[in-house]
Amino acid sequence: MFGRRSTEGAPQPRRIAPQNQAVANTGAAAQPRAAEAPAPRTIPEVSEPQRRHSEEYYDVKTTVFNALIDTIDLTQLAKLDAAAAREEIRDIVSEIIQVKNVVMSIAEQEELLEDICNDVLGYGPLEPLLARDDIADIMVNGAATTFIEVGGKVQKTAVRFADNQQLMNICQRIVSQVGRRVDESSPICDARLPDGSRVNVIAPPLAIDGPALTIRKFKKDRLRLDNLVKFGSITPAGKTILEIIGRVRCNVLISGGTGSGKTTLLNCMTGCVDHDERIITCEDSAELQLQQPHVVRLETRPPNLEGEGEITMRDLVKNCLRMRPERIIVGEVRGPEAFDLLQAMNTGHDGSMGTLHANSPREAISRLESMIMMGGYALPVKTIREMICGSIDVIVQASRLRDGSRKITHITEVLGMEEETVTLQNLLVYEVTGEDANGKLIGRHRSTGIARPRFWDRAEYYKEEGRLAAALASAEVLDSNGNPLGESHG
Repeated sequence: MFGRRSTEGAPQPRRIAPQNQAVANTGAAAQPRAAEAPAPRTIPEVSEPQRRHSEEYYDVKTTVFNALIDTIDLTQLAKLDAAAAREEIRDIVSEIIQVKNVVMSIAEQEELLEDICNDVLGYGPLEPLLARDDIADIMVNGAATTFIEVGGKVQKTAVRFADNQQLMNICQRIVSQVGRRVDESSPICDARLPDGSRVNVIAPPLAIDGPALTIRKFKKDRLRLDNLVKFGSITPAGKTILEIIGRVRCNVLISGGTGSGKTTLLNCMTGCVDHDERIITCEDSAELQLQQPHVVRLETRPPNLEGEGEITMRDLVKNCLRMRPERIIVGEVRGPEAFDLLQAMNTGHDGSMGTLHANSPREAISRLESMIMMGGYALPVKTIREMICGSIDVIVQASRLRDGSRKITHITEVLGMEEETVTLQNLLVYEVTGEDANGKLIGRHRSTGIARPRFWDRAEYYKEEGRLAAALASAEVLDSNGNPLGESHG
């Protein structure tokens, strides 16, 4: 199908040195196998010895790959589906190995076949890491160094690229799928993978040691609030409170630091939205995974080579107001679009949501003020704060603790103004009570004793007041005298 394969110029037989079956390094145009090997694919800890392929192994990979490129008809290959293309490549590579008289074991040949298939059809050395659902982040610091985050802890892997050019080619392949580019003239790029995983690339000359690629992975199966309960991020009572907040169309701001799980929590909370509502999402890189049938997804666009054609987040938020949204969801509020989002929340688009970077609910209010001022609005601080109080109903704080666990640490209401100060009221807080022998933090979620939150009337309107009262009551923690532990307004 792909043309005749030459049998001339076969080299003398060579034996490839055996290598460790754990995730191994990759050579030119090759990388470790996916999940077919019987050996476990666990990434070794930094303290474990990491065995590497021999240079002879990489030489063989380069030779076979180059012979494949000379032999295969890429036009015909593009017409096949992924499974058929992979089988065709494996057949051709097997023939090339025979023609070149390369002597290797069956396990080594299987690994070589998988490596080359991944290079031609996938993302090369990244493929086995992308296939693992337990990895949260992949961080490539140049061709020779790759780190991953598993269970909240960063580990170094033995995965490497042949050189910086191979890494750059894979970066180009990723960003070109969403109409972006990365090169010397545009060395910074945000993009996404088909599954919604967030990708950032920064290339030379800005990255001195070679291209730096960062991938924030999402699980293949979309998480729900039930999963957060299972992980210990929130209690069943807290989950019920969040469900009611989403159901009764409170305007929600999800606050947290980098890697605290803001986008995951936003995805979970959108599961409470009724399926007959029209939702419009605005994101820099489309990563939300809403399951409702009536969703319109919008994505920003960077400027072209001439510096024109840029579509900002603010442009998207403004435009979606003309699209008859019932809820507006902004993936991340980071600039002047905060003003437009607050205006939308305050003009009939109840139930809108967004995330921002802040380390506490109080700091989230200050961040909103700063972002509105970035838009050049000459408004008094009191006016901006009144706008925030009239727009935001609930702030949900997500945090990543020092043991790597992620917790929802605050569910906080925005009550109003006292003179020029925004008044906050915590409904549920997480407090650390100790640490076990393994360094894992021990803590608890507890209600602050608020029996009738500000959105109680909304809960009554949606007939959720009974569930809300029960959830708040069950979240109470009693002191030594049997009295509920309370908390004053924030």
